[in-house]
Amino acid sequence: MAKAISASELGIELKPGDDGSLFKWFVASFLMGKRIQAPIAAQAYKVIVEEEGRDTARKLQHCTSRELVSMLGRAHYVRYDESTAQRLLDLSAKLNAEYAGKITHIRSASENRQAFEKRLGAFDGVGPKTIEIFMRDAAKVLLW
Repeated sequence: MAKAISASELGIELKPGDDGSLFKWFVASFLMGKRIQAPIAAQAYKVIVEEEGRDTARKLQHCTSRELVSMLGRAHYVRYDESTAQRLLDLSAKLNAEYAGKITHIRSASENRQAFEKRLGAFDGVGPKTIEIFMRDAAKVLLW
């Protein structure tokens, strides 16, 4: 089995209360949570967040589906590009609408880790694998 890619390997330094790093790691975890090779998912993260600067839920939501499909294509993330693009847009819209675009607000609204994971799972396209990847690194800074 392929080695898991960590937040630090992507240049994401997770810190308590640092919403920027948590959002970036959530996007990376979302991309890696699909049935796609981790290096391709990591490259897709780099194209979307680093090259295109879509590093907040607000900036991501202001992409078109076509722009996101193009970004995913540049990273060779083509197997689920249409559905992934739409789910990323839906994810950012929900995060903006329900939590003011902040993972830390999901944390504040959750009484414990289990409740937090349940809220993450309410995002379309976020399943147990995405939650497992995200929490592997983020749990250390979410602090209950």
